[in-house]
Amino acid sequence: MITIDHLHKSYGTKDQRLHVLKDITFTLPDGCMACLLGPSGSGKSTLLNILGGIETMDEGDIIVAGNHLAPMNKKQLELYRRKQLGFVFQFYNLVENLTVRENILTGAYLSDDPLDVDALAEELGIVDQLHKFPSEISGGQAQRVSIARAMAKKPSLFICDEPTGALDYESAKAVLHLIEDLNRKYKTTVIIATHNEAIASMCRVVLRLHDGALKSCEENEHILSAEEVQW
Repeated sequence: MITIDHLHKSYGTKDQRLHVLKDITFTLPDGCMACLLGPSGSGKSTLLNILGGIETMDEGDIIVAGNHLAPMNKKQLELYRRKQLGFVFQFYNLVENLTVRENILTGAYLSDDPLDVDALAEELGIVDQLHKFPSEISGGQAQRVSIARAMAKKPSLFICDEPTGALDYESAKAVLHLIEDLNRKYKTTVIIATHNEAIASMCRVVLRLHDGALKSCEENEHILSAEEVQW
């Protein structure tokens, strides 16, 4: 279970202080898929960065797989990111001078018990791309590689920050299908941050952020499959 308890975050000092996250509290059950919705500037990326151990919080706590993030020092947060987290970003963040296989292995190397790279590539439909470089594959294929890299270490939490934002409609749908399949197969908790309201319909929990505050946390009673989602 993931618990975020009275989380606060601000930047700046005194009169220039900007409150980015204001008393955020919610709980997600293990293995669920959640959607984090909100306009630009609502605090989505900051929340994901703190949840991912990239930034620190001012007040409150986050508990992931029994780990309390608030008291962790820099070294402990690095270990938490290595062992517990998988990240997928809008613009892939692949290493350009490594092949597809080598990019995936950078994730696998971080785990004591990684998934088999070849089996994962087969599952994600990128076997034919394994010996190519990122510049030689399409955007949809690059996002599949970034998903494979994140999943290779079997994370307990899979964070997707606008994973379909740079893709065309068909590629975006294919990526959502893959995320859905991985969530179902490996029971990994997934959080998808997006501007796309349609994606919320395939998620069990829908979180809405506005101006740094959590406006609602609702359970979706009629979950659609990725194939059924349209926009």
